[in-house]
Amino acid sequence: MSGSDGISGDASVWEPTLEVQLKMLDDGIEPPSYAHPGDAGADLRARVDVTLAPGERALVPTGVSIALPFGFVALIHPRSGLATKHGLTVVNAPGTVDAGYRGELAVTLLNTDAAHTLTLRRGDRIAQMVIQRVEHARFVPVEELSESVRGSGGFGSTGGFTAQ
Repeated sequence: MSGSDGISGDASVWEPTLEVQLKMLDDGIEPPSYAHPGDAGADLRARVDVTLAPGERALVPTGVSIALPFGFVALIHPRSGLATKHGLTVVNAPGTVDAGYRGELAVTLLNTDAAHTLTLRRGDRIAQMVIQRVEHARFVPVEELSESVRGSGGFGSTGGFTAQ
């Protein structure tokens, strides 16, 4: 039985919890879709063929425009299989699609493989889009920040690996 939040104990009955307006700019490209029930990311596809030499990057259009409701953001993430098998990543991961943006979604892809060229074909799944709620902060100027255990420690200050 599904609750009002769209969550069900049965993964095959995953229900959408948000409507997002979608404009397809290319009838030959599949719209964003979730590969499996419960997936967080909807796959985005390449609208054009692209070949990336080692270390090369390219802005790849997806043939999709969306209108997110205010209070939401779409975050564009690399696809884990492409990252693991081919070294393909999203340069500004995650890419940020603001609620007010109405243009075509495009993904800046980078081939991190040092030796192999990667060719992507029109229609290939190239990235995934995760839609999340966002808070809109009011920034309050203060003379001093409240104390915390971490303080100003950052950029590896907690360790986590042993240098050799």
